[in-house]
Amino acid sequence: MERPVHELSIAHSLVSLVQQQLPEGVTRVTAVDMRLGALAGVVRGALEFCYGIATEGTPLQGSTLRIVELPVVIHCPECRADRPLEGLAFRCPVCGRVSGDIRQGRELDLASIEYDDPEAASA
Repeated sequence: MERPVHELSIAHSLVSLVQQQLPEGVTRVTAVDMRLGALAGVVRGALEFCYGIATEGTPLQGSTLRIVELPVVIHCPECRADRPLEGLAFRCPVCGRVSGDIRQGRELDLASIEYDDPEAASA
C-alpha cells in the first residue's frame, strides 16, 4: 500500500498557512475551505486523512476540511469560450478542437478559514 507522503506534506503546509493567516488571539479553527483542481496531483481522500494528522496539537485540531473539487476547463480558440472537460482528452466538448489552453484545474488553494472569535467569547 502506498503511503500518502505527498498529501501529508501538503496538509502540513496548509496547516502552517492557516496558522499564519489567523488573527491574534484565535485559539480554535472550526473549518478550512480549499479548492482542489483535477490536475493538482492530489488524492482527496489521502489529503483528508493527512489533514487530521497534521492538525494534531494545533488550533486546527478537530476542524473540518471542506474541499471543492474543480474540473479541468480549457479555452477553445474555435468557439472562443471556456469549456469544462468531461475527460482528459483536451478537446472542446462542443466542436472537438484540441486545446492546451488550461484555464482551470491546477488549483490547490486555501479559500477560507472559519474560527471562533476571541472577542465575541470575552463579551
